[in-house]
Formats: sequence, structure tokens, C-alpha cells
Amino acid sequence: MAIGASTGGTEALREVLSVLPEATPGIVVVQHMPQTFTGSFARRLDSLCRIRVKEAEQGDRVLPGTAYIAPGHSHLLVQKSAGGYVVSLSAGEPVNRHRPSVDVLFHSVAESAGDKAIGLILTGMGKDGAAGLLAMKRAGAWTIAQDRDSCVVFGMPREAIALKAVDETLPLGEIGARLMARLQSPRRIN
Repeated sequence: MAIGASTGGTEALREVLSVLPEATPGIVVVQHMPQTFTGSFARRLDSLCRIRVKEAEQGDRVLPGTAYIAPGHSHLLVQKSAGGYVVSLSAGEPVNRHRPSVDVLFHSVAESAGDKAIGLILTGMGKDGAAGLLAMKRAGAWTIAQDRDSCVVFGMPREAIALKAVDETLPLGEIGARLMARLQSPRRIN
């Protein structure tokens, strides 16, 4: 599962992640945030969630029941490896004026996980993540956007919806339950 957020995203992420059970598949997250705050943000979420939440490190295996928050100084990418997926960090140039960039994460997940992935774009300003979510959808992933009324800033979800990159648009309060229902479905994804 790959999640992208910006303005208003810290509380949106708390709301989504705090309802997920320990058996949730691995989650990778880009929240636009300065590098001095991502570690403490991950620790705060870890204290509030049933899943483990940590700041991503180079080479981390993406494990069930764990969410990996991109450090504020690096792009977060997911690569397929023997027996699963691993985190790769990149100090590459900003994309859409951001490092970490949601688009970079989503494009890597589209390439590495394809139809085995879920993409979620939450509240945020600008368009970061829209093209990457479209790449995920085209690769067969199931995609969700937070709805206008529950966003602090509707920019990122609006741009993804405009590109037709979104399978479902939901209020923030319904996203966690919808994810759990979808993960428990025998069909799971698409």
C-alpha cells in the first residue's frame, strides 16, 4: 500500500493508519515534511497505531504490519526483491518541487508491485502524486482519493481525479474501513 499526503496530511494519516490491524500489508508513505520532523512524526504515529510505524531506512524490507515514512531529505522508492519488496532512498532532484515526492513513490510502486498494490492520495496542495497514481492505476492497482469535503486542501486529490487516476473517492473517515474491507475480500485488489 502506498500513501501520499501534504497539507493536512499528518492528521489524515493518523486517522487512516490508526484503524488498520497488525496484519495489514506493508505500507509506504510520503508526507511532505521537513527532514527534522519525519522521525518524530513516525514515532508519534507508532505510539498511536496497532501497526508499527517507522522512518524508512535504505534497504528496509517492506513487512506486513509496518508503515515506512519517507525521511524528509530523500525520495522513497520500492523495489522488488527476492521474497518481497525493499525500500530504496534517493537524494535525487526534487519532483514537483518536493523531495520526498509522492510521484516518485507511486511510480516505483506501479513498476514493482503493479496490480498487487493499493494507492491512496490524501489532502494536499499541488499536483504531486497525480501522475504517479495514474501509473499505479494503469498497472492494475486499486486507487483511492480523499474527498473534497474532508480535505484540508483538495489540490492533490483533485488533480488525481482530473487525470482519471482514481477508482474511488471517499471521505477521510471511511477510508480506513474501506481499506480493511478490501484487504479482507477474497478478490482483494481489482
